[in-house]
Amino acid sequence: MRKLPNSLISSDNPSAELPNSFSYPKLGLISGGGEFPALVAQIARQGGTRVVAVAFSEETNPALEKSVDEIHWLPLGQLGKILKVFKSAGIQYAVMAGLIRHKQLFAKLRLDLHAIRLLTRLQDKRADSILRAVADKLEQEGIKLISPLPFLKAYLPQPGVLTRRRATRREEEDIEFGYRIAKHIAGADIGQTVVVKDQAVIAVEAMEGTDACILRSGRYVKSGAVIVKVTKPSQDLRFDTPVLGPKTIRSLKNIKASVLAFDSGKTLMLQKEHTIAEANRARITLIAL
Repeated sequence: MRKLPNSLISSDNPSAELPNSFSYPKLGLISGGGEFPALVAQIARQGGTRVVAVAFSEETNPALEKSVDEIHWLPLGQLGKILKVFKSAGIQYAVMAGLIRHKQLFAKLRLDLHAIRLLTRLQDKRADSILRAVADKLEQEGIKLISPLPFLKAYLPQPGVLTRRRATRREEEDIEFGYRIAKHIAGADIGQTVVVKDQAVIAVEAMEGTDACILRSGRYVKSGAVIVKVTKPSQDLRFDTPVLGPKTIRSLKNIKASVLAFDSGKTLMLQKEHTIAEANRARITLIAL
């Protein structure tokens, strides 16, 4: 049996101190959807870093404009324009933050010549393959892609139970079972989330994403589901960061789930205090493994 942290004894989850800055005078930000890009930008700017963002009309929250020094709105698929923006701004380091929905990669994108050349060289069209190729192209052009996680330690829960409610013995067994399944599907690059109950798989994440997977599982189980979200065995955290937040808790409440377990130290929790408080009010257990 996989040992769960501290026998699931509740933890206050002390946060590591954030560094004072990104240590770069300028930072390029490739911005997907959600709150993650704004969080990265705000922390970078607090340290005196100038943030130049590339945003996508199909994905990025327009509110990001308030959190960056400079923003350029582009359609997805215009890799050459991203390079032009960053080079014009003198960007040498960049981060990717936020969700680019995998289904957008199969939409009718207006690909430029750079993107077409990149895609034709790929052996497959998995999200990881595409994003890793983009990262390689940036580096070829003198722009190093870095992971934002070392600067977000306060938002990366460490091992322990984050909520007042503790898992029952049955739920611990479901966590252990779900963790094995989730790591298996993550290793196959299918998805990173499974929903289980009584050691049976209710739903497996695919292209739709975590929240949609959780909501879909509500068709088959009325209450008490256990959700396990993991990182891939070879996850590249420069561009593929698991994210949880209040929206996730709303999805859990919608299906009357009882537990959400996730990998510690590698899973970003947005609005951490609010997320934990919402889980407490709903009597949902949050466990960092």
